Amino acid sequence: MSGENYRRRLRALLRLAGVRRGVDLHDVEQAFVHQSHAKEHGGKSNDRLEFLGDSVLGCITAGWLFDRFPDEPEGQLTLRKAAIVNDPQLAQTARRLNFGALTQLGAGMRAAGGADNTSVLADAFEAFVGALYVRFGLDKAARFVIAEHVERLDLSTGALLDAKTRLQHYAQEHLAATPVYREASRGTPQRPAFTSRVSVKGKVLGKGEGSSKKAAQQAAAAAALHAITATHHPAGTVAQ
Repeated sequence: MSGENYRRRLRALLRLAGVRRGVDLHDVEQAFVHQSHAKEHGGKSNDRLEFLGDSVLGCITAGWLFDRFPDEPEGQLTLRKAAIVNDPQLAQTARRLNFGALTQLGAGMRAAGGADNTSVLADAFEAFVGALYVRFGLDKAARFVIAEHVERLDLSTGALLDAKTRLQHYAQEHLAATPVYREASRGTPQRPAFTSRVSVKGKVLGKGEGSSKKAAQQAAAAAALHAITATHHPAGTVAQ
């Protein structure tokens, strides 16, 4: 991507946060420098901005939930917050905003598909939020997070529970047992990959793959829920 086209895309992102005047794009550009690029070409990565953005994102989300759901207890608010700020959700928004094309990666990481890696995209999203906070303040960061991420998510009660939690609830309630996960590692250091199998009472219910053990377990749980739904609840869903 040419330099001017790159800067044009950055300015388009800034407009989503309400920043419409000419600004120095250096701080924003830093949010998209992955550590693999920094190691190959020198300079700083987005790690520090990611660290800051993670906390800013949590603060914005907690404040929004506190106002939006005034009668909910802490536990429910915590569940909602976790559903909003987890890596897959952040990466989904980052994909919609084409963060992958903006993120600067090392050659090896790019060849390994890093531009669509969930962790890379989630980190870039957090770093961009951190950059907005540093350069333009909390109000602009909040405007971007709420309008482009939080308010676009399904925050219904059923959607709050991830696949592992839903499967655990179902297994304990209907099968009087707890799901057991077994993982195997494959892939390379630059592109790690895991497979997971989930079983209940010795019977394998689902298999899944992911770039981390957690992601593979979630995929396995989702497959198990799909199988259970198809077999026992063809007209509905499980443990919503």
